[in-house]
Amino acid sequence: MKLATRVWTGIAAAVLLSACTWVEPTAQGEKVRVLSAAEVTKCKKVGQTTVSLLAKLAGIERNAQKVQDELNVLARNSAVELDGDTVVPVSAVEDGRQTFAVYRCVPR
Repeated sequence: MKLATRVWTGIAAAVLLSACTWVEPTAQGEKVRVLSAAEVTKCKKVGQTTVSLLAKLAGIERNAQKVQDELNVLARNSAVELDGDTVVPVSAVEDGRQTFAVYRCVPR
């Protein structure tokens, strides 16, 4: 196979894979909400979580919205471990990494 063909095949595969969603919510994580700081003023903060994933695939930047969506799912899944039902982003996404505050808004 010619080198140019291999290169273009690799680029096409990376672009197609970058559109895929790799992170799935757990059954409990589906119940966790992502809100803003203004929306959790009456909630109890129960912790913080930092989640990360690959923001580049084969050297190509993944779609920023997909990365954010997947980070939200990871944070929601992680909040369950802290007995939280809500997460709030407290940092910007940097190299596929983001920190979230975890809250419990519904009394148990």
